[in-house]
Amino acid sequence: MNSRITDLLGITYPIIQGGMAWVAEANLASAVSNAGGLGIVAAGGASAEVVRGQIIRAKEATDKPFGVNIMLMNPDADAIAKMLVEEGVKVVTTGAGSPEKYMKMWKEAGIKVIPVIASVALAKRMERCGADAVVAEGCEAGGHIGESTTMTLVPQVVDAVKIPVIAAGGIADGRGMAAACMLGASGIQMGTAFIVTDECVVHENYKQCILKAKDIDTRVTGRTNGHPVRGIRNEQTRQYLKLEAEGADFMELERLTLGGLRRAVVDGDVKTGSVMSGQIAGMVNETCTCKEFIERMMREYQEVVEGGLAYVR
Repeated sequence: MNSRITDLLGITYPIIQGGMAWVAEANLASAVSNAGGLGIVAAGGASAEVVRGQIIRAKEATDKPFGVNIMLMNPDADAIAKMLVEEGVKVVTTGAGSPEKYMKMWKEAGIKVIPVIASVALAKRMERCGADAVVAEGCEAGGHIGESTTMTLVPQVVDAVKIPVIAAGGIADGRGMAAACMLGASGIQMGTAFIVTDECVVHENYKQCILKAKDIDTRVTGRTNGHPVRGIRNEQTRQYLKLEAEGADFMELERLTLGGLRRAVVDGDVKTGSVMSGQIAGMVNETCTCKEFIERMMREYQEVVEGGLAYVR
């Protein structure tokens, strides 16, 4: 399947693995890239040298293109941005801020820059500053989210910019991929669905939470303080929402979640940890390799497109 994204990134399928902190490390990223998609190593809150180590491991595991996601709120973001050039990284996705101050350095190094955006205004701004594409992420996604749904955000972004648009949020099978393409997207990004793959090294408790989740099992916390996060409901989300309703201040809420993602991903504490997940968790009900998952996605996509199925119920 050829698209503007496969041509831009030199990949076989227009499928990008999301840059999930504590989840998207070298093992998962290289497996996705070897399967024909674009694997992403997530910097999260790590130091430049820790991220460098993951990049080196990914290079050892694949000769295919892969990228790095940099969370721009990371205190070590300047050092990471420079290190990406030193390591010859080909693709950078960004979140939690604007990459404008790094754009000249990255472009001169031949890096493809793809910011994750949640609004038309930010998409236009990223295009003006030289982004090669954008990921339009709807609020169905896991982790930090905006307010617009994928169904409404993607076509508006497609109409507003000339660079390729990658759809994210609420996609877990070939039907979702076909729908995103019908909205004008040149590719898709998925996170939650990759968490349960065999190559993903998260704690088994985290995987089981997703595998057992139903359609109604995610909650959004942090709307009152402007930092909405979607995850699977547990003791932490219930306590957080209770405190929000009582008018707790930001620092009290922040203390509740501090270190929560690591506790869930690494330690397997899915009761008081942050089990970040998209709304499609209810559709994810079996484990497989990244290769098997991507090949199934493409078969389903082809069945929808070639069969002319609209999936109208």
